[in-house]
Amino acid sequence: MENVADYKEIVDVIKASGGDAFKRCFQCGLCDVVCPWNRVRDFSMRKIVRQATFGMTDIESEDIWLCTTCGRCPQQCPRDVQQIESGIALRRIATEYGVFPKPVTPVRTIRGSLVGEGNTLSEERAKRGDWAKGHSVKTFTEEMDILYFPGCYPSYDPRLKKVAVATANILNAAGVDFGILGPEENCCGESIRKTGDEEVFTRLAKENIKTFIDHGVKRILVSSPHCYHTFKNEYPEFRVNFEIIHMSQYLSSLIEQGKLTLKNPYEKKVTYHDPCYLGRHNGIYDEPREILNRVPGLTLTEMPDCRVDSLCCGGGGGRVWMETQKGERFSDLRIEQAMGVGAEVLVTACPYCITMFEDSRITMEDQEETGSVPEIKDITEIIAEVI
Repeated sequence: MENVADYKEIVDVIKASGGDAFKRCFQCGLCDVVCPWNRVRDFSMRKIVRQATFGMTDIESEDIWLCTTCGRCPQQCPRDVQQIESGIALRRIATEYGVFPKPVTPVRTIRGSLVGEGNTLSEERAKRGDWAKGHSVKTFTEEMDILYFPGCYPSYDPRLKKVAVATANILNAAGVDFGILGPEENCCGESIRKTGDEEVFTRLAKENIKTFIDHGVKRILVSSPHCYHTFKNEYPEFRVNFEIIHMSQYLSSLIEQGKLTLKNPYEKKVTYHDPCYLGRHNGIYDEPREILNRVPGLTLTEMPDCRVDSLCCGGGGGRVWMETQKGERFSDLRIEQAMGVGAEVLVTACPYCITMFEDSRITMEDQEETGSVPEIKDITEIIAEVI
């Protein structure tokens, strides 16, 4: 199949889109060594970077849509090639030409949902705050200490609503003065930006920023590491700065200050999964473990790939919206690692990770030869149970 764009145009657009660092690559291959895709199939980030250097990238190739932006290859790269930025630059070119991963329907549908309803799940904007009904959650006002921003999945997805409710129950138990904006919230825009749609990201970011300023928001508490990363590291591009706190950080602080008492035992063997956008991208490793180690009766054990070497769940970079073939799901490998250390519960702190793990758990439980598959929990669900 012929390229949609000519070689020179691809090079020029990659440079203009922030992918100019690819020219520093000297093909050492460390990116391919650590890439999780190479645990399940033949994939070469090095090849993509090399082709991009000479404008030879086929923007219709499936390969440019595989990267989950997990952060493993930039972490190892000796030349700061910035593989993630280069990959996103290629996706921007593809998006501009109307080229999307197959099947294309999910990405196009999600784009329409983001523009029309401000969320990725094609749900009504008016129902964004419905999860909070009956849980003593107020609408945010300027006098409140903190805005709780649950994100799209905890606002709408039946499984992830439990995380939003657990968070609200914890905040109420600790006496935190907080509120939500409900229908006035938009998706943070992180994942649509990673698929190359800068226009929609900019629109969502500007609408959110205006809403935050209009309501006098200063501190924002989030459930999603993707929201955390975008609000903290990308919204400042628009010359604003809010104090951004991930729930795992806030939980640790509440426990340390004595505002929460972990009194009920949780007699289970637990392992913790570091989300890419909480760990590698933002350096938050200790707080979740400190919280779990304080829970009475809980036994915490580590999986082989943990902390800075954590294995991606497969949901980043917009992949949470794309179909991944059976046998190529990182989440299956992660659950197998949890089973390998005898964990009864696989705990994390990211809605995307929970979504990917729950899909794998259901599939694996249906397989007769599979052993005991662990429960999947957000860290807030455990703390809400023991306080």
